Amino acid sequence: MMRSTLFLGIAALVLVGCGGGDINLSPTTSVSNSNNSTSNNNNSGNNANAVCASYTNSGGQTISGTFDAGTGNCTYSPSFADAGNNITVDLNIPSLANDGAHIFEGSLFIGEDFDNDADLAAAGITEGGDGPTLTIEAGATLAWQTNANFLIINRGSQIFAVGRADAPITFTSVSDINGTAAFDAVQLWGGVVINGFGVTNACSYTGTEAGGDLATTECHVPAEGAAGLDESNYGGSNNDDGSGRLEYVRVKHTGATVGNGDELNGISFGGVGRDTIVRNLQVYSTFDDGIEMFGGAFDIENFVALYARDDSIDIDEGWEGTITNALVIQNATDGNHCIEADGIASFSGLSAPDVETRITQGINSDVVINNLTCIISANGAATATHDPGAGFRFREGLFIDVNDSVIIGSTSANDTTSANDNYCLRIDNRSQTAAQDGDLNLSGVLISCAEPFRGQTFPNGTDTEATFFAAEGNTAVATTADGVAVDPTATADTALQVLEGAPAIFSIDAATQTIPDAMGMGVATGITPTGGAFIGGLSLGAMDWTDGWVFGLRDDMGNSNPNLWF
Repeated sequence: MMRSTLFLGIAALVLVGCGGGDINLSPTTSVSNSNNSTSNNNNSGNNANAVCASYTNSGGQTISGTFDAGTGNCTYSPSFADAGNNITVDLNIPSLANDGAHIFEGSLFIGEDFDNDADLAAAGITEGGDGPTLTIEAGATLAWQTNANFLIINRGSQIFAVGRADAPITFTSVSDINGTAAFDAVQLWGGVVINGFGVTNACSYTGTEAGGDLATTECHVPAEGAAGLDESNYGGSNNDDGSGRLEYVRVKHTGATVGNGDELNGISFGGVGRDTIVRNLQVYSTFDDGIEMFGGAFDIENFVALYARDDSIDIDEGWEGTITNALVIQNATDGNHCIEADGIASFSGLSAPDVETRITQGINSDVVINNLTCIISANGAATATHDPGAGFRFREGLFIDVNDSVIIGSTSANDTTSANDNYCLRIDNRSQTAAQDGDLNLSGVLISCAEPFRGQTFPNGTDTEATFFAAEGNTAVATTADGVAVDPTATADTALQVLEGAPAIFSIDAATQTIPDAMGMGVATGITPTGGAFIGGLSLGAMDWTDGWVFGLRDDMGNSNPNLWF
């Protein structure tokens, strides 16, 4: 098998190439449907607008986008949808011929927001499906005009954005589709907010999850961006809630500061329940987190985060879910955690008994991560948008199992000017107790960072992050005595190869993978996967679920300019 190495030396930490982020779906990936079966360019007058999305309002008036035959785009004014002008009926957004895009001049909010139990009951909104549904056809592109605008799916409403590998659905900015956005541009529009009735420990509950009697009243947590006309809320006691389905979806160039001063994530999931399907999802170039889960309970299968400047995966407020197969790649010099995961909201303001009550109720975050590859940036606090590149930070009552995963970190020396430098694993406060108690586990994990661990001692006074990690059968390629990292590349050690392929994102079969002790570090040889034949998110030839739809990962799609930096 040909094995190319992951070149992460300092000389490689320079971005290669430049260019815009055009969406350029080839003719073979366009989708035909009843709305665009004829050539858009031949349409004229009012008939041309028939290819655009439309709905009938409460006054019986049909509200439609406006079609531009020259560009092939549909444009929607604020009178179609905006903050304060929410969509309250079912809406279908078709794919457009010739790479046409749906351009929104205002925000797109689906369903109404309610901030008290009485109004929710009066509106008949109690679970997913009670409100209007947004349906987006495979191959469609939705773009927003300004960075004040974003997309909200309110509680009770649902989104069905079901693309295909050959026709993904894209949410992005107008400057991106016009080709004027740099590949790593952020804050070009807000992002996506999806709200549900799932459990969030930002609210108070009676009963326990195990006992089946968990209950709450007046659980209305303001979502990110909530202020004035941008208001939206999430939360409840129904982790079986359903907010719809996202499949083969790409979200690009997000993170703008909106309403209340929040910098939005790629996607914020607030109290989203387990009847929601999320599969084959990418976030690309976002100022804040890639995805963030605020409570709720749903699973994610096949996830890619490229160039998130804060945390690529952020977990909080009691999320219960499994992430299966994930690839995280930070910008060469700008990114924070691969995963930052908290167990309990407002942890620092709670007493120890209050923390234990929430854990006894089963409403702290309880997560499983299977097959993740994470390539983090080499930077210091002075050069990062938020904080230096790092691997996992687990804290505040988090329970988690991480299986068959890889973190490749900086090959430079630590950022000695920062208290939070380029570590792979950090376990804080109540999650240290979880590790001692068997509620936080890592199995089949390989880490290679300038600083493998933060070096903290657990409450028992004997275990540390390093001894805990080793005792569970994982492998760490540590630093040398002078603080210079062991370099997992052929440049430093031709035998030490962690990833392969072109680009080098694919894990080597764990059965044949050898991690030699060439640097005298006492590194183990080989690593045994927990649940399959390989560690990491992708296996060359055997499992490449990114092929054909992920943006910016490889140059065989004609849409990744520049190529990856390593």
